[in-house]
Amino acid sequence: LMVLLGCLTMEEAYRSIEWQAVFLIAGMLPLGVALQEAGASALLAEAVVRTVGDFGPLAAMGALFLVTSLATQVIPTAALVVLMSPIVLGTAESLGISPYPLMMATAMAASASFASPVSHPANVLVMGPGGYRFTDYLRVGLPLTAVVFAVVMLVVPVFWPF
Repeated sequence: LMVLLGCLTMEEAYRSIEWQAVFLIAGMLPLGVALQEAGASALLAEAVVRTVGDFGPLAAMGALFLVTSLATQVIPTAALVVLMSPIVLGTAESLGISPYPLMMATAMAASASFASPVSHPANVLVMGPGGYRFTDYLRVGLPLTAVVFAVVMLVVPVFWPF
């Protein structure tokens, strides 16, 4: 759109693409498919259902949020969503519920990369100049993640019912 409006040249648009992210996602897609084809995502989905399924869909959503928010501290957001998607879809199918609330909660959890300096490039960039330590990220990031968790658990089922 920016090229069509004349704000950027084609070359400027091409240079602004973060190719590392594009290739990371492209590399993770086959891994997600492999997890699904090998049955690993179904096994993991069944593990979620066995562990929290008796407590209802809200508990499953909470469990998936917690697993995803822990993993996002070390795995890039886009790659993690690609990996978690087959597990989330399998969980929804096993519980006989809509996948939308579980997927939205997973996307929000993957974006909650606050508790680790390596969880997001911006965190790494400000760590040195800001003089931050790993514990600084935990001290601020864990309560912030808890707030996101609470909001997701309250709001997602309202907009995307089970």
